[in-house]
Amino acid sequence: MCGIAGILSKTGVRDDADLLDRMLGAMVHRGPDGQGTYLGDRAAIGMRRLSIIDLTGGWQPLYNEDKSLALVANGEIYNFVELTQELIARGHRFSTHSDCEVILHLYEEEQENCLRHLRGMFAFALVDIKRGTVFIARDRMGEKPLYLHETQDSLLFASEMKSLLSSGRVPFELDPGSVNDYFHYQYVPEPRTPLRAVRKLPRAHYLKVDLASWKVEQHKYWDMEDAPPVEGDPSELVRAELEKISELLIRADVPVGVALSGGLDSSAIAALAARKYPGTMHAFSVGYPGRPPNDERNNAKALADLLGMPFHEIELTTPELVAHFEQMNFERDDPIADISGFGYYSVNKAARAQGIPVLLQGQGGDEIFWGYEWVKDAALATDNMQNPGSQRREPFNLKRFVKTSLRRLSGAHRPAPTSVPNAAGHRPIFHELAPDFRMALTDLRSNLTGRFIEQLGSASAYDFFTFDKPWKQSDILITRLISDTYLLENGIAQGDRLSMTNSVELRLPFVDYKLVELVIGLRKTHASDPDYLRFPKPWLRGAMQGILPEFIIDRPKQGFAPPLMEWHNALFKAYGHYLDGGYLVQSGVLTEQAGAELSAGPFPRGAIAPISFKALVLEIWCREMVATSQRE
Repeated sequence: MCGIAGILSKTGVRDDADLLDRMLGAMVHRGPDGQGTYLGDRAAIGMRRLSIIDLTGGWQPLYNEDKSLALVANGEIYNFVELTQELIARGHRFSTHSDCEVILHLYEEEQENCLRHLRGMFAFALVDIKRGTVFIARDRMGEKPLYLHETQDSLLFASEMKSLLSSGRVPFELDPGSVNDYFHYQYVPEPRTPLRAVRKLPRAHYLKVDLASWKVEQHKYWDMEDAPPVEGDPSELVRAELEKISELLIRADVPVGVALSGGLDSSAIAALAARKYPGTMHAFSVGYPGRPPNDERNNAKALADLLGMPFHEIELTTPELVAHFEQMNFERDDPIADISGFGYYSVNKAARAQGIPVLLQGQGGDEIFWGYEWVKDAALATDNMQNPGSQRREPFNLKRFVKTSLRRLSGAHRPAPTSVPNAAGHRPIFHELAPDFRMALTDLRSNLTGRFIEQLGSASAYDFFTFDKPWKQSDILITRLISDTYLLENGIAQGDRLSMTNSVELRLPFVDYKLVELVIGLRKTHASDPDYLRFPKPWLRGAMQGILPEFIIDRPKQGFAPPLMEWHNALFKAYGHYLDGGYLVQSGVLTEQAGAELSAGPFPRGAIAPISFKALVLEIWCREMVATSQRE
């Protein structure tokens, strides 16, 4: 695990060693154990290392046998043991015990097709010195980030935005379409970022750069929707796959712990991992002063005691949130208006303090197995819209959602300035079921300057889920959309940055691509099962029978629910004045009146992340990132 960065240039990089050092220096938290670089004629790549596997020998860059390939990689290849054995049998010689060295030898055999063998989370850059090319890739589900800044004859890449900005070569200019997306979603869906000059390499994609001709090609190598149909008992198959995953994800030469909330997802991970882990696994859980009803520590501790795990409690207080808020927004690297991010930050900080640099977490269970009611409703409503005679309809949901959603799609409740000029049939019913998205549709424009609205042009927050029919199976389409939005940019991105800022590697078993393919394959063959959409997570609950106690399996979903209004009010008391005449006003995003009004922190009924909170997060993010870009 580490942070990587690089500079590719058609005209040469021999004078850019200091620049690369500066980019790497901005990510010391991702790799506190050391640094390594490769400097060629037209490619300079480097890494900061957090030692997890092969603590003494796994230093990067890694090279193949004749040193014609140089690699820097961020992440973990979970199936490296099996791949190493196969490659040795083919005659390859390994110089380390690092999990990432398999990438080099697989590339020697299959070039870009090496990606199909890798099971894990990764972002890497591989310089093929003989061919004069650079191969850059990102894992299937997007667990490891990669930011890109491209010009006519150069490309800078890095694991973090702040690393790119520290180069001094990336202009800080907000992109209106991305800012509009942010105010609707509470994050910016990839490949966009808030900046015009920076984009992300999308998940499950790779770049191939010819350094001489400067030909840059981007390709997608995996799509969850292409998973083959799977027959069999869903619960049995899910349980078997989770058993395999739990064995792979505990591989490390350092202690491994688990973030334990007391809910089904994290409890499943804890129980499965504890059965395989050779040592004593520690559990970490957060709660709130006074142990209100939304505090899950009692359930988490009960399970930890049952599993024989030492249990560490972290109490999240309002003063601590306020004290860390500015730094946390900077460390998240993207503006993410999720007030519960303080829990991510605090759990990882506590794990590092206990000497545990690897943490398992249940992120992804709700998105892959559908723990969110609105996601199920979106799939049902979309299915009803596309197939009015569908046998999977459930009137108790569709009466409420389809009627209002279809009316909104026809224009009755959609403000004309932000609408999309294509027919309702080109858009599944998706994120407009989320209350904050609907509020942004009706309320955002009154806060924006005329110049900003003009710059938006035809860009719309609907663009991300507007595409031509025919769509594939509605439930699978919605699974992909929630994975590409909330899971990827709110959950995975936030988890990666707030773990790595504490020098902790976060591992997410539920987003293992083999498990995702299994669930998608099961959806293709079991969509008509009576319990498929009637109950939350039926396959996961069934898989955990006999492994988890009934008090965990039968609990209704609670979610991470902080004292929202108390935290919101305290943050605006401390920082709300930033919005009054602040960066967003001065840069022409918000009107002066809007800046003044939002500085008081208005919180409409029914909101989760109101426009005022989104504006505050973006304001602080801009201030911190501008300072980074101007720092010598």
